[in-house]
Amino acid sequence: MRTVIVCASVSHGNTRRVADSMAQVLGARVVSPEQADPAEPAAADLVGFGSGVFYGRLHPALMSFVRALPTGRGRAFVFATSGLPEIPLRSFTRPLVRLLEGKGFEVDGSFSCRAFDTWTPFRLVGGINKQRPHTGDLAAARAFAGQLRAR
Repeated sequence: MRTVIVCASVSHGNTRRVADSMAQVLGARVVSPEQADPAEPAAADLVGFGSGVFYGRLHPALMSFVRALPTGRGRAFVFATSGLPEIPLRSFTRPLVRLLEGKGFEVDGSFSCRAFDTWTPFRLVGGINKQRPHTGDLAAARAFAGQLRAR
């Protein structure tokens, strides 16, 4: 199965660690939105899209990359890391899922976990979730990837 993961991980490397864990299971190549070729998702059997959360949203570079993709077909998944938990009424992954579906992707699921965060108010106390993502989070990411692979 040809798999690529497009990952925007800019602050502490949290999201890249999650992407690398998933890539081990999926045999995927991990690239940043700046490195990714927009034609690559069309050639893949499965494409992952993920980033850290900034002000309640996924990274603008990832969103811009997805907006620039040609309409096509394929399987995709979404993942995110954040300092605070995702709130169902204000989901930070939902806009990306909708955008991908509008591009013709079948979104097989999403994954998120907590991660080290030094956003302004948290910086005053040295950040939150200092040990995250931890081994349990990375194991959960690998398990999620295993479920994707089995489909």
